[in-house]
Amino acid sequence: MRKHLLAALIIAGVGIFFLAWFLHATFSGKLVVDPFIFRIGRFRLKWYSTLIVSGLLLAYFIARKYFKSRGWKPEELDEALLLGVAFGIICARAYYVVFEWDYFKNNPSEIIKIWHGGIAIHGGILGAIFAVWLYTRKKRSFTFLEGLDVMTWVFPLAQAIGRWGNFFNHEAYGTPTNLPWKMFVPPAFRMPGYESFSYFHPTFLYESAWDLMVFVILTIFVKRHYEKPGQVTALYLVLYSMGRIMVEGLRTDSLWFGNIRVAQLFSAVAMFLGAIWYLMLVRKNETRGD
Repeated sequence: MRKHLLAALIIAGVGIFFLAWFLHATFSGKLVVDPFIFRIGRFRLKWYSTLIVSGLLLAYFIARKYFKSRGWKPEELDEALLLGVAFGIICARAYYVVFEWDYFKNNPSEIIKIWHGGIAIHGGILGAIFAVWLYTRKKRSFTFLEGLDVMTWVFPLAQAIGRWGNFFNHEAYGTPTNLPWKMFVPPAFRMPGYESFSYFHPTFLYESAWDLMVFVILTIFVKRHYEKPGQVTALYLVLYSMGRIMVEGLRTDSLWFGNIRVAQLFSAVAMFLGAIWYLMLVRKNETRGD
């Protein structure tokens, strides 16, 4: 047991050292990462898609283990996941297209070209929620709210990993800064109006760290305090939205609705609804206890 613990600590130490070196090299501009892992002819594998898939797979394995512990059918998780990914991608793209309609109305052929970029996480979340609802309309081993709680529990982990795809794409960064942890962005990837700046807020890292913290908090909650379906989802809406509102204020590539950042507006509404929902669930439990 001690040998395994020692090995784990050594591996963790080496991993942290490598990550610190990697971030220092890339943030300073000494090392510029390539968005592609490799290219063979027309086939290209991007870090972005690889990290998103990796995050989803890790979240899936955690959810599958939980399904087994609850006596639910794991094969139903597999089916729900496939449906969720399909609707998530479609809705994430549709959400982005709606708020960038001035461009897409003149370039309709670009709407389906998702490989050119342009998806929004809030649209993906809405699509996944709809998929869980649709899947649980028939009798399943888990209810809609139970399935939703599992999804919103493990999803922040997938988000935390997926955000690193933005880093390799040199996108989703913040405004210029001279803070010690400033991140170098190559000239070719700088947003219009920011061409003369070299260093920016690494907002991908801010959100990745926040998402990881949300996952840890929800994991503790599931193991120690989970009592009623809906509680985890309500907490996710509150916690994730808090972080997104703060990080979004630094972004240079936000979607806008008039003078309002769409992600901040969506997050504010989600945080309010999540807080009300959680308080209602707690009050119901207290009333039953009395």
